Amino acid sequence: MKQLLVAAFAASLQTLVSGLWPVPAEMTKGNAIISIDVDHLAIVPTSHSCSILDKAISRYLYMIKKEDFVPPLDYNAPNFVVSAKMTGLNITIASQDETLTMDTDESYCLTIAEGTGVLNANTVYGALRGLETFSQLIVYNYGKHIIKDTPITISDAPVFKHRGLSLDTARNYYPLDSLKRTIDGLSYTKMNVLHWHIVDSHSWPVESKFNPDLFVKGAYGPTMIYTHEQVSEIIQYAKERGVRVIPEFDMPGHTYIVGQSMPEIMSCLNDQPRWDITAAQPPSGQLNIVKPGAYDFTANVVREYSGLFTDNVFHVGGDEVNRKCWLNDISVQTHLNSTNTTIETVLENYYDFLYKNLQYRNKVGMCWEETLMHTNFTVPKDTIIQAWIDQTSVVDIVKKGYRVVASPYMDTYLDCGHGPILTNMPKGNSWCNPFKSWMRIYDYDPLTNITDAASAELVLGGEVALWSEQSDPVVLDRYLWPRAAAYGETLWSGRNDTATGKPRGFDNSAPRIQEHRERLLLRGIAAEPLVPLWCVRNPGMCELPAELF
Repeated sequence: MKQLLVAAFAASLQTLVSGLWPVPAEMTKGNAIISIDVDHLAIVPTSHSCSILDKAISRYLYMIKKEDFVPPLDYNAPNFVVSAKMTGLNITIASQDETLTMDTDESYCLTIAEGTGVLNANTVYGALRGLETFSQLIVYNYGKHIIKDTPITISDAPVFKHRGLSLDTARNYYPLDSLKRTIDGLSYTKMNVLHWHIVDSHSWPVESKFNPDLFVKGAYGPTMIYTHEQVSEIIQYAKERGVRVIPEFDMPGHTYIVGQSMPEIMSCLNDQPRWDITAAQPPSGQLNIVKPGAYDFTANVVREYSGLFTDNVFHVGGDEVNRKCWLNDISVQTHLNSTNTTIETVLENYYDFLYKNLQYRNKVGMCWEETLMHTNFTVPKDTIIQAWIDQTSVVDIVKKGYRVVASPYMDTYLDCGHGPILTNMPKGNSWCNPFKSWMRIYDYDPLTNITDAASAELVLGGEVALWSEQSDPVVLDRYLWPRAAAYGETLWSGRNDTATGKPRGFDNSAPRIQEHRERLLLRGIAAEPLVPLWCVRNPGMCELPAELF
């Protein structure tokens, strides 16, 4: 009897919950089942086409043909009776323009019925999102590919413009195939930003034209380098999947590695053993912002890499700047005394120079919250501020009238919970404990305590972050997926259910994210398990009774 109840519960839930991730804005369903001959399925642009759309059609046709995806809740499903066939999907886009920016329209409308389905979008990137939804609707049942609950009509668009992942490739190196697979995962989840934290104190793995010693001496090795050609390859690969690549070159802090080739422009270079006085983590080192050479270096970084990275947003870091690093430097002390000025004024002058260089290169600056919140520098009003210290930072930033990307570490950092990186702390924890479960990430709303529409407009979206002190290609997939997708749905669909106006519950979301994990596995992404397979197949049966809470 118990097994019958479990099966009945799963079957009833199956009719109530679509397996789509992220959940669409609007969806109507019927009760028919149609079959698809995937070997002869025609996906056809009926108006404008472009190279990105043509490549996407080929890519999705290939995936649809090779994927025999059985949803977890269908593990003991019957041989479904098919009432009709679907032979093709016609795609109409209003424009051939392939420009991809934060303001690109990603909306789409998808209609699935017998015969030929229809996908309409204003841009190719909306069509990409619709193709992903279409691919997720197709499941495998007793030797045939089907779509259940037809006819289906979906009208969908993202709630937030910026839906990203910040990935650190400096503390440990990731080869191109890892980056491409990560971009694939972002596109499968309708996330649209790879924030590439490409350099940091530990290594400078990207080729430099203005000073080749930066990567020759600063990379972990000659095989751990991103050439200009490879960076361009990643940017194009991402664009073809609707993902923007925003580079981060953190300045003036987190720059120890610059000292391997240009020690004359550095302060507190690898202070040992008391690195903790002048840095957040070893090795210490910051640009010496009283040296003209540091200004030249900054201008060269902006010039070279703003040309290489095509997105109009350029992240310049600005986090964890340590004043003691400079105040302990004799050359800085001498400058401050001779000019009768303060380190804060010198820092403001440096930031003024940095942001004017960005403006000269027609780049929108992006920075961590400290530049706005912990200095007296007047940050240009178009700058995007990334909030990470806590949830209240988002509110404080929008109160100042700035656009914000929400990444509070206690809700969105994926690297936490694996112990300290300092080898003489055997009983210590990671600084950002605990491990962030998918439910904790999913429970965070970037609009928390934002009460008016004007302020909400300033919240562009958010990012999960994977810092790489304890991550490399071996663990990349399981650290990212499917937890990154938890924030991905919030950023696409909003935290609240459109029907009820209340936060979307885990009873609906858990079966869908578990199905999404299974789909990621089928597509070559080694996403970690969230629960035992029995719990995946029997949703609701692995929960404590409500009266215990």
